[in-house]
Amino acid sequence: MTESDSSDRARALQLTPVSRETEQRLDAIVALLEKWQRTINLVAPATLPQVWTRHIADSLQLVPLAGEATRWVDLGSGGGFPGLVVAAALAERREADVTLVESDSRKAAFLREAARIVELPVTVLPARIEQVAPKIAAGVEIVSARALAPLPKLLELAAPFLAQGATGLFLKGQDVDNELTQASKSWKLKAQIKDSLTDRGGHVLIVRAAEPQVSTSPGSAPV
Repeated sequence: MTESDSSDRARALQLTPVSRETEQRLDAIVALLEKWQRTINLVAPATLPQVWTRHIADSLQLVPLAGEATRWVDLGSGGGFPGLVVAAALAERREADVTLVESDSRKAAFLREAARIVELPVTVLPARIEQVAPKIAAGVEIVSARALAPLPKLLELAAPFLAQGATGLFLKGQDVDNELTQASKSWKLKAQIKDSLTDRGGHVLIVRAAEPQVSTSPGSAPV
């Protein structure tokens, strides 16, 4: 680890402190990410020098927002953010159960290998979200996503979980207010915005409830 890498790691763990055991799991995830990144584009290459703050801490900030929740589904997990990192943080909880949904077969292979080597409480589903969400939504407490889709589309993907009472924890950028405005045209939302701990322009959108707006057209009865 270079001096720059060590500094980035220290800053990340200062922002989002975890146990020594979780630190070790995260070290293993980072090592695997860097190894697989040579052949699969898991994260933007330019972000690798700040992998701890840009990806690890960015993901870890969701864990305290979830309270005591242990049943978690991460949509479009990609290189494992936030899903793998969340699983590393929850691994010490006996009932931890984190499902990662990723349709890209190569990324899904990385997620499975990382979960196996680091011994994480993870199930990887290599499928499209629309296909599996209705089948796995029951009992899920938290549904998360990072850089997956604009909020209106993201709410459609997360709807089966939100309808069952799950809370949405969505990592968003600086346009979150505009996304909320667009989403409010078709959704009734109970949501809260929190500033990101790691990105000056970033936010965490906490969705407590989401119901589709009832649409009507002139001369017709409500649908």
